[in-house]
Amino acid sequence: MAGGMDVHKNEWVEAWASHRENLEQKFRFNRRSIPVCLLFGLLTPIFTYQFVRDEFHKQDQMAGRAPRKFL
Repeated sequence: MAGGMDVHKNEWVEAWASHRENLEQKFRFNRRSIPVCLLFGLLTPIFTYQFVRDEFHKQDQMAGRAPRKFL
């Protein structure tokens, strides 16, 4: 092993890591967090589902098959 290679902790990384570990204790549901929750909790999954579904329908159409039904 190599000697004399001390590890220096980055205080910003350590602060971010401790904040991430205690996120459930520090989270506040307020006006600012509502749009973020809606965006990542509802809109992102809906648009991802629609995009994937449309891609499958395009592949079915190119292969000459009837579109598959999802959900």
